[in-house]
Amino acid sequence: MHSHPHYSKEAIRELCRANPLLDELMALSPVSWFNPERQPTEQALAAVGLTAEDVIDASLRLDRFAPYFCAAFPDTMASHGLLESPLQAVPAMQQAMENRFQQPLGGQLWLKLDSQLPISGSIKARGGIYEVLQHAEKLALKAGLLQRTDNYARLHSEEFRAFFSQYQIAVGSTGNLGLSIGMIGARLGFNTSVHMSADARQWKKDLLRAQGVTVVEYQSDYSVAVAEGRAQAEQNPNCHFVDDENSVQLFLGYAVAGERLKAQLDQQGIKVDRSHPLFVYLPCGVGGGPGGVAFGLKLAFGDAVHCIFAEPTHSPCMLLGVYTGLHDQISVQDLGIDNITAADGLAVGRASGFVGRTMAPMLDGFYTLSDKEMLSLLGLLNEQEHIQLEPSALAGMPGPWRVLENESYLKRMGLNPERLANAHHLVWATGGGMVPAAEMASYLTQAAALAKPAAI
Repeated sequence: MHSHPHYSKEAIRELCRANPLLDELMALSPVSWFNPERQPTEQALAAVGLTAEDVIDASLRLDRFAPYFCAAFPDTMASHGLLESPLQAVPAMQQAMENRFQQPLGGQLWLKLDSQLPISGSIKARGGIYEVLQHAEKLALKAGLLQRTDNYARLHSEEFRAFFSQYQIAVGSTGNLGLSIGMIGARLGFNTSVHMSADARQWKKDLLRAQGVTVVEYQSDYSVAVAEGRAQAEQNPNCHFVDDENSVQLFLGYAVAGERLKAQLDQQGIKVDRSHPLFVYLPCGVGGGPGGVAFGLKLAFGDAVHCIFAEPTHSPCMLLGVYTGLHDQISVQDLGIDNITAADGLAVGRASGFVGRTMAPMLDGFYTLSDKEMLSLLGLLNEQEHIQLEPSALAGMPGPWRVLENESYLKRMGLNPERLANAHHLVWATGGGMVPAAEMASYLTQAAALAKPAAI
């Protein structure tokens, strides 16, 4: 178990004196913070301990599994077993956002629809599914049941399900990672258990149970669910624990997104270079998903890509960790922030130390936004583009306007009006593809209530 310091009131007061932004975080005010320590990409990448080769290895593994996906998940046949999501320009939303902020964007607004990823309808399908595949392949190769040159469609068979049923997979999750790992783990035949925090949505638990996954529920938040899952897995040598806070395999699964996005942008004829910067806005919970994707983006685009993390005002764990330099040694609860948000996928009080330390030099900035803003943007996107996402997937939407209002950052990065006019702004829509209709209707009702002027 990781032990974490408990801070005295005096220590917190001292911390706030040294880090003035903390007062605004504690007041739950939306903040933006651009990272003065951002390094040139080559320098930052050299310190990671993972390389482009590691990401290529992950990509090739996903290619080997493509025939398996076609066999086991027929809805992936159209993409030949490639788990990827569409990239879409959203001009009507861009216009509405420009009106909302009274500020033209100059560049173009795009949506990366990870909400439409096959199998589990969220960004977690990238890392979560990848880590389970990597583990399954390792076990099957070691047992001599599989060769790398085989057609992996073979894995979709009673023989392999019987083999994998001797092994367990466990994960702690606020929902979407559990969904990804549960769906693929159960389909391969693993005994799969998902440790869910109190904020996990009921429909996600029901869906997992219907797939034969064991769901263990906790009355406390994400960090406790992970710690308990980890502790139980440590007692069983046949159990593989997917560690959302520290897993290199998860991170590499997410990182494959970089080269794939590059191919999609190429197809659309979009260049990304110093004169045509790309800004990517990533919702952040514990940090694994956005961290891995940002790593892949940096490998693909270098200094031309600017990665910005977005978090709820009630769960600003990564901003807190990176800004103070304390990383996983501090939680939002230490500051008296409750970690309760409608963006259940982002309801994390303590960030991944691995991601914070690894990725901080590559990240341009962080901002927080309220639940009300996420819900109202959810309604606006549905109205303008007929795209329905879960609240956390809207966290990236105000990002471009947070960037434009920060003149000192723009100046420091040499982002003059000419370069900004050629920019592409990409909001990573992290999830929502599997939200049941009744649940989505409830989100839209809440959004509509926010859009009405208050009665005088």
